[in-house]
Amino acid sequence: MLIREATELDIPEILEVLKASLGETSSKKTEAGWRYKHVGNPFGKSLVLVAVENDKIIGVRALMRWKWQLENQIFSALRAVDTATHPEHQGKGVFKKLTLRAIEIAKEQSDHFIFNTPNTQSLPGYLKMGWEEVDKLKIRVRPVNPLNWLANQQLKVYEIKNNSSDFQLAGLISKYNKLNGAENKLFTLKSPQYLSWRYENNPLQKYEVEADEDFYLAGYIKQHKYFKELRITEHIFSNDPGLQKLNRAVKEFSKKFGAHIITSSGLNSGLGISGNYGPVLTLRNVNLDSVLNHELLQLNNWSYTLGDLELF
Repeated sequence: MLIREATELDIPEILEVLKASLGETSSKKTEAGWRYKHVGNPFGKSLVLVAVENDKIIGVRALMRWKWQLENQIFSALRAVDTATHPEHQGKGVFKKLTLRAIEIAKEQSDHFIFNTPNTQSLPGYLKMGWEEVDKLKIRVRPVNPLNWLANQQLKVYEIKNNSSDFQLAGLISKYNKLNGAENKLFTLKSPQYLSWRYENNPLQKYEVEADEDFYLAGYIKQHKYFKELRITEHIFSNDPGLQKLNRAVKEFSKKFGAHIITSSGLNSGLGISGNYGPVLTLRNVNLDSVLNHELLQLNNWSYTLGDLELF
């Protein structure tokens, strides 16, 4: 079995392995979607490894590039995401071989750490390969006025209402990054390019976006069996007027889509309850010193929005 880095010429065969292993129930496995996620990412092209046997790709392991910042230090991270082994080749240790090789390459490339939120089935395998649990993500849940539940039964379309100029948005994000840098917590380094890529031009998930010179807000409806959740994935503001505008926009979002609850992380406005209700965040140290690694195993040292860590 040969383990090597993938090229863009491998994408069609990679997609065939993903389809054979995972199907397309959760998301469509298209070349456009793969290129969006792993080639067009503003943080850089993903580290993608493939396992080859008899000149056929039998397994794939993709890690997205990500940038986190703590005070004035920027960390080059990898986010473990898409992985699959062709059903005809399971039981050969393909996942483990791909992942261990990815760790070696990350170390050689001076990346600092790998992070992800694995499900309960894959978590034990990650722990055996050196991953450590941070904690379940802290989520805030807010109820919505019941009068809004029945107000909007018609199907609504997500809209992008970004009323800020490029200059204004860049200024807002600069202030946001500066404020977060002063909090001594790890946060995703934001940019106009990131927001455009992550929310406004995302082919894998549509988002409702509203923004002006004082705030930026993105979210979508998660349909559950008995209720609708408005998931706030991004909220950026730098002052009280921005927060007030953002809160008004959240209320408008929930009313427009007839949401029953609103969930977010780090947005503590309004009545609600907060707790560790999210998936488990895990960390694999690559080139962190022991002190910093210990600090990042404490969830209260992370400042994140749901969009920073949710699967997409």
